Amino acid sequence: MKLSSSTLLLIFSALVLLVTCETSSPRNVDDFIQCLSNYSQPSYPISDAIYTPENSSFQSVLLSYIRNKRFITQFNPKPLAIVTALHESHVQGTVICAKNHGLEITIRSGGHDYEGLSYTSYLLFVILDLFNLRSININLADETAWVQAGATVGELYYRIAEKSKEHGFSAAACPSVATGGHFSGGGYGNMMRKYGLSVDNIIDAQIVNVDGIILDRKSMGEDLFWAIRGGGGASFGVILSWKIKLLRVPPIVTVFHANRTLEQGATDIVYQWQHVGHKLPEDLFIRVMPQVFNASQDSQEGKKTVVIAFIGLYLGQTQGLLSLLNESFPQLGLQQNECNEMSWVESTVFWADHPIGTSINVLLERPKQPEIYYKGRSDYVKEVIPKEGLESIWKVMIKGGLGWMQWNPYGGRMQEISESETPFPHRAGNLFLIQYGFLWVEDGVNITEHNIDLSQALYDALTPYVSKSPREAFFCYRDLDVGAATDNFTAFQKAQEYGPRYFKGNFERLIRVKTAVDPNNFFRNEQSIPTLPK
Repeated sequence: MKLSSSTLLLIFSALVLLVTCETSSPRNVDDFIQCLSNYSQPSYPISDAIYTPENSSFQSVLLSYIRNKRFITQFNPKPLAIVTALHESHVQGTVICAKNHGLEITIRSGGHDYEGLSYTSYLLFVILDLFNLRSININLADETAWVQAGATVGELYYRIAEKSKEHGFSAAACPSVATGGHFSGGGYGNMMRKYGLSVDNIIDAQIVNVDGIILDRKSMGEDLFWAIRGGGGASFGVILSWKIKLLRVPPIVTVFHANRTLEQGATDIVYQWQHVGHKLPEDLFIRVMPQVFNASQDSQEGKKTVVIAFIGLYLGQTQGLLSLLNESFPQLGLQQNECNEMSWVESTVFWADHPIGTSINVLLERPKQPEIYYKGRSDYVKEVIPKEGLESIWKVMIKGGLGWMQWNPYGGRMQEISESETPFPHRAGNLFLIQYGFLWVEDGVNITEHNIDLSQALYDALTPYVSKSPREAFFCYRDLDVGAATDNFTAFQKAQEYGPRYFKGNFERLIRVKTAVDPNNFFRNEQSIPTLPK
């Protein structure tokens, strides 16, 4: 059996830690904890925030913000300690003490890193967990908000709606994603055609640098402020909070989820969507989602098919949407009974795949432990995929019998922003972004490797139709199979494999910023921004 790059890296990590922990961990972690005691606050004692394997709550704290069961196997390295910061001083202390005592830190805000890099490492490490730092302060007078890194986007949407029915924000459809990692990787959502990404609407931030100093936009300087808005904050420091610009939304919006089968001509509809999806008015976002399903009960038992979902958000009412689509995209054949009007915050519940009528209180829920295995990948499409190409893709999906893709349209505001405005470079020239999703619940290394192979097969099948030189990828949909560094000595060379895919020409500037603010590469992981070779 051939193991994937990510699995081989996990085994390597476990072996490295097995060798190093036997002689190094007790002294390192004891010294680290003793050092942290200097950063305790009367109202926020550091002792309340530290968990080690000897603590009865250690395992539950570790698992509570792991979203992917691929990273709770015997091969996955475990931290020497977890610091669940209760105050910003705990963050400062963790950085200083880890650096002084030879420990790595991984920074976890919501735990959605697709490859688990926010809570695993190939070196001796501690997790700096930010889930307690979740305050959100809304200021309607100047239409801004300060949001701490541990707050989820669902909590942000809910708190905005408490204050206003005509404001929202451009961020993820998944409400349990936390702002610390999501925003720093770009922040992608269904209002991006109207307002751009999350990072396009961030006006200030607070970060703890490698010296444990809290910096804001003015004190960090424009280069670092540029870098953390799309370049991944964990390469440069620890994001504490963001100041965002609230965005105007109408009091009523329209959503729809319309499934079309291959027998209903879904291939022709997808083909036409490629021509118009990025040209539609910026108030309309239509995601295309091909997904493998069991065929109808009348068909042969076990037979698979592909169903295409067209999922939309329109910043307006149903009649306006239907009039627009009848003129610009009649092939979809959207009917009034497929549309639902609601408030913007209610639409975020719909986009999180909850039934119509679900209370917005669901936005405040946080998962307690991982329930699924998952592998994600991404691609960018710049030219229309021909119908025969679409048909060949469906065949690969049916043969594999597992998986889905989300095709997210570009155009609108996304094509107006320069690719160097932030580190996120995927702007004009793209028709849509593809996210590949493979989810399963069965345990076992063989099952995991089989399903990862299926994801690779689908990824390979798209090769003729996606961007080239480099084959671009979205940083928030992290994929270690596009390149990973396992030590400081090869970091710069290995980064040339993944860096240009995520950041294109912005990668060189990110390296220069990194070298200036963290010259010894303290903040690092398998896909971090490297420093220039010395």
